[in-house]
Amino acid sequence: MEPALRKSLQIATLLLMVFLAAAFKPTKPVAKTQAPPDLQLEGGRKLTYERSFSSENEVKPKRGFWSRLVDFVAGEPDFHSMVRPYSVVTDSRGRVIVSDPGAIGVHVFDFADKKYKFLSRSEDTKYPILAPQCVAVDASDNIYVTDSEAGKVFVFDANGKYQRVIGSLKGGEGYFKRPTGIAVDSKTQRIYVTDTLRDKIFMLDMEGSVLQTFGKNGQGEGEFNYPTELRLDGDNLIVVDAMNFRVQVLDRSGQFRFAIGGIGDSTGTMFRPKGIGVDSEGDLYVVDGLWGTVQVFNRQGDLLYYFGNKGTEAGEFQLPTGLSIDSQDRIFVVDSFNRRIQIFHYYGVGKWSRAGGSQ
Repeated sequence: MEPALRKSLQIATLLLMVFLAAAFKPTKPVAKTQAPPDLQLEGGRKLTYERSFSSENEVKPKRGFWSRLVDFVAGEPDFHSMVRPYSVVTDSRGRVIVSDPGAIGVHVFDFADKKYKFLSRSEDTKYPILAPQCVAVDASDNIYVTDSEAGKVFVFDANGKYQRVIGSLKGGEGYFKRPTGIAVDSKTQRIYVTDTLRDKIFMLDMEGSVLQTFGKNGQGEGEFNYPTELRLDGDNLIVVDAMNFRVQVLDRSGQFRFAIGGIGDSTGTMFRPKGIGVDSEGDLYVVDGLWGTVQVFNRQGDLLYYFGNKGTEAGEFQLPTGLSIDSQDRIFVVDSFNRRIQIFHYYGVGKWSRAGGSQ
């Protein structure tokens, strides 16, 4: 064997031994964060903490020996992590879709198929994504993203391919000042968007043409002061009326039905309402970003319970923002300053049983 080849083999063997020693060296067990206890509720209901996640790395399968060997030689891959997540929604596939203005894009976590995608158009010169705000999906799992800085709504198909942009009239002038909340109704082919700076809600068709607007600045019924997040629930359109410190429930044409909340620093009041959701029993969940809690109300506006407080441990929040509840009553809370999504699970006893009758 040539001396040069022998020396190369010796070096390679030495590197492999070093890698094996590092890869399989016994490590001290990592202390796990203790999950908060289950919250036992009235009528046998309960709320449990499931888990949290923050990175693409948590979606991908465990890396095998040869993958780790490549990582040792070439360096570990650069996984996407949440920077400043804001809004969350789940689709019919169980994927978790998270807007992240800090990363200037949208994370798509597919835990079932162990896949991850990052949607971004920051390099596009004509229609770049600048500040993704809220996310929604339609019945075909197309993804809709409001951009509060660009003044537009970006639409991607279920595979993450860019489709179109909503919010520009002919000539390029936009009609949104600051779009934030968004909700899509595939059955009626309508898109609802809040324009926070106009104190209005836009009703659009699926191509983005304006069909109707409703709302104006004020404190009365159906009036807004910086409306933000939206959620559709049956015939109801639920609106976070942020600077009126309440949540208003309207019908699809903008007619007032009822409201919950009000300014204050005690339970049942709101100071910085953010994300909203509705569980299978019809109860409304409202994130309060300042207090670091999620409050749960019935449709009469009564506070049923709340969970969370300020902190970094499991079940605690730092500046929480978005919230989404899937068909299994799993509750996804955007824990923005802690750069993660926390998942809770609500176990009820019957749909609508606390909201005026059962179905």
